[in-house]
Amino acid sequence: MKDIEKRRVEATPKGIAVMCDWFVTKAENATMWDSKGREFIDFAAGIAVLNVGHRHPKVVAAVEKQLKAFTHTAYQVTPYESYIALAEKINALAPIKGKKKTCFFTTGAEATENAIKIAKAKTGRFGVIAFGGSFHGRTATAVAMTGKVTPYKAQLGVGMVGIYHGYYPNKLHKVTTEDALKSLEHICKSSISPKDVAAIIFEPVQGEGGFNPAPKEFVAGLRKFADEHGIVLIADEVQTGFARTGKMFAMEYFDTQADIMCMAKSLGGGIPISGIVGKAEIMDSVEPGGMGGTYAGSPLATAAGLEVLKIIEEEKLIDRANKLGKKLEKTLKGLKFKEIAEVRALGSMVAVEFFKDGCPGKGADIAKKVQKLAMESGLLLLTCGTYGNVIRFLYPLTIPEAQFDKALTILQEVITEAVK
Repeated sequence: MKDIEKRRVEATPKGIAVMCDWFVTKAENATMWDSKGREFIDFAAGIAVLNVGHRHPKVVAAVEKQLKAFTHTAYQVTPYESYIALAEKINALAPIKGKKKTCFFTTGAEATENAIKIAKAKTGRFGVIAFGGSFHGRTATAVAMTGKVTPYKAQLGVGMVGIYHGYYPNKLHKVTTEDALKSLEHICKSSISPKDVAAIIFEPVQGEGGFNPAPKEFVAGLRKFADEHGIVLIADEVQTGFARTGKMFAMEYFDTQADIMCMAKSLGGGIPISGIVGKAEIMDSVEPGGMGGTYAGSPLATAAGLEVLKIIEEEKLIDRANKLGKKLEKTLKGLKFKEIAEVRALGSMVAVEFFKDGCPGKGADIAKKVQKLAMESGLLLLTCGTYGNVIRFLYPLTIPEAQFDKALTILQEVITEAVK
């Protein structure tokens, strides 16, 4: 392993951060094995990509079948039916009223950037409002919209004319819905006219920001503000989509609808794909050739995506997300430590936030210790949050019950040890 690590350091730039000091050689469902044969329970799922688990047999079979037909043509050159079929499925599932259209890309950042392009084409405006604590990707526009400096913007001088950040509600950190909505008014009084704003982009549950669910009143307020000023409202469901929150999409929890929704991650079951679905009249705003990409909606990915949607339905993963999430939430809330500031859960989008001496910054030390101890015990966890003081849980929704229970036992033990 030391030899591989030395090669990694020599061959790749330090800007690509690597969390684990081991190298994966095999994975199946919710289990990974390293080069030494050690076994790990995967509660990271490739950062929310594997809601149907590693190498689901039906996804593997669909990709293998497509491999035997053709691997690539570029949809814009020679189209194929699976792209259209997947678009039809997404159009039927998306919680947006009226006629919808869907297009596909490769990464989540491509989805958010192209959603902004559509909004600009529709409105003829240049401005964008995003929110503190958000994450929308690492490419130029996407990282400019992201509301977290370190590590995404630090040193890079990332900025873009017309992008502004409002407050996102967070009860624990004393940011109310009223504060958040007033911040929109402040932006439009001090920085940009609302008549120059093309889009408001938000996460219905902030991912990197700490798994913070948006209050219904906040989303309703965004919709009202957008309607008053002719702004396109975009919901970034890259991390929340495809049963993670106990609904197919998190926007189903709200009485309010977005104009456009972005998706990626778990749609492909491990094969890279992203997409945008929205109101047809908005989606048709860009002229032919204004969107696309060489690998956008690749045939391997669309074949995988069609299978993932079948798996979610056939294996009742929406119900399972709620069942597993409630079990994890109960376990976490049963740990009566003052350092646990809050447990948040929406389906299986679950997080625990740590404070130390009333300080979220110091809570980061606890989160890191929990992560380290868990890995030593064979459980892979991810941190998140503006202060890095949150543990987020992203297990495959297909995880066997006994393995899930084993992970919860490990979790209780390492949290108890970490707060001593």
